Amino acid sequence: MNRILLRLAINAVAMYVAVGTGWIQGVQAQNTTLGAIVALGVIMGLLNAIVRPLLKILSFPLILVTLGLFLIVINTGLFWLTGLIGQAFNIGYSVSSFWAALLGGILVGLVNWSLSLFFKDELKPRRFAHRRD
Repeated sequence: MNRILLRLAINAVAMYVAVGTGWIQGVQAQNTTLGAIVALGVIMGLLNAIVRPLLKILSFPLILVTLGLFLIVINTGLFWLTGLIGQAFNIGYSVSSFWAALLGGILVGLVNWSLSLFFKDELKPRRFAHRRD
């Protein structure tokens, strides 16, 4: 349970950096309250857990040919989709161009990666120790 909450917090921080700070021109947030950012983190987490693996399987040949660079396009699409889903609940953001979505996807990916490295011990699955009697 703690891993899920930590992953949620990491996604929320990444969404705040990409959307809430206003660093990326072309990404306009509808709502930057803490609850809205956490909700965007939940949406992004669900998309990463459900849609991302499907996209990776379907686009495996492109990922292979581009040596993994197509994963950036997948991140871009998920960033854009998170904003669209969030707009339906008045917590999302609008993206004015592909390049803004690309920068947002890259920024979310970098923040997620760096925070996951920082908390790698806490994110490891716990294994039960075998007891020998």
